[in-house]
Amino acid sequence: MSLETVRATTSWLKGFRDDPLTITFHGGEPLLAGADFFRSAIPLLAEELAANTPSFAIQTNLWKMNDEIAEIFAAYHIPIGSSIDGPEQLTDLQRGDGYYQKTMAGYEIAKAHGLDVRFICTFTNQSVKNKEDIIRFFRENGFPLKFHPALPSLRSEEPEKWALPPDEYGMLLIYLLDQALEHQDELEIMNINDLCRCVFTRRGTVCTYADCMANTFAIGPEGSIYPCYRFVGMDAWVMGSVYDKPDTQKLAQSEAWNKMHQFKAYVDEACNSCSHISYCRGGCPYNAIAPDQGKQSGVDPHCIAYKKIFDEISDRMNTEMFATPPGCGSPFPGSKQNRSKPGIMSLIHRIVMR
Repeated sequence: MSLETVRATTSWLKGFRDDPLTITFHGGEPLLAGADFFRSAIPLLAEELAANTPSFAIQTNLWKMNDEIAEIFAAYHIPIGSSIDGPEQLTDLQRGDGYYQKTMAGYEIAKAHGLDVRFICTFTNQSVKNKEDIIRFFRENGFPLKFHPALPSLRSEEPEKWALPPDEYGMLLIYLLDQALEHQDELEIMNINDLCRCVFTRRGTVCTYADCMANTFAIGPEGSIYPCYRFVGMDAWVMGSVYDKPDTQKLAQSEAWNKMHQFKAYVDEACNSCSHISYCRGGCPYNAIAPDQGKQSGVDPHCIAYKKIFDEISDRMNTEMFATPPGCGSPFPGSKQNRSKPGIMSLIHRIVMR
């Protein structure tokens, strides 16, 4: 992205909305833009959008991290997201030889400058077989864990080669919940925190389980506006251009906007009887509609997994909250007083009280 497009973006956002704003540098490899770009772009965004109290973040493999870039990010307290799939051998198997060492070298530079670095772990149909080793790696290294399941690739001749089936993902989620509870003092699993927060507060708190439409946008390198970073580069999902400074009404006239809201309407009807609808919202729209080129044929295919983990969290919460204390007679009807699982309410208390 050129600085000209950055300026056009700030000009558009200044008149678009007046609420707090988070700007994430994402897509491709953002550090390829170099120190000079960030030295100019970040102050420009921060100053021009001061009324929106902008905060920043970046998703990078860290290969191009150096002292110069780290100093710029440190000045603005920019958190970094990167990707590590567990031990070196497993990470390199999934991401290519040498990936682990290059990423960890950048990590050491970032940490030396006091930057907050967190890793995303992709569970594939292969790596899930080593889930114990992966969790041990994150726990022993003290890395907070954020994860996602490998999805079918829309750009591969073998789209299902690495994809994690929804039923296996559901079982993985319950395993990770158990790990988060068992190791509360030494392992933070960010997705489990989000899932527990969803059930406890009855509303989605991250984009997968929330109404992201009209609240999240992605800007392509040439200034095109998309409903999410996952659509960048797909012409059918362009909603407008920052150079035209479209307002919400203008964006709403785009075909991409209509497709996203068709998904929303579909969820309202198809998921109406689901007890989790208020904080699941049918999952990720991209997962549901992009593979069918915008033809609405269902909700996020990981619905099976979401139901499994939301049911499990709800069940454990109800068990703990309504079980009769020892010595007070029979337990509350329907409770499972003797269930041998670590307590979930202590984890929820930590999450909510932050």
